[in-house]
Amino acid sequence: MPGFVQTLQQAWRKAVRIARQMIGVPDYDTYVAHMNRHHPDSAVMTYAEFFNDRLQARYRGGGGRCC
Repeated sequence: MPGFVQTLQQAWRKAVRIARQMIGVPDYDTYVAHMNRHHPDSAVMTYAEFFNDRLQARYRGGGGRCC
């Protein structure tokens, strides 16, 4: 049964990620992975900072992309 639960959890995470992408909400885990991979010397925003930054970027009209 633990394998089934793990598979269900992974499916749920993927569904949430897809739903967020569909409505334009960026994924924090993807951001953290990107920062660690491409900008290892830069500080990573907390989830609250990330959320506020993405909200501001969405409504100020800028793309908000670093790369």
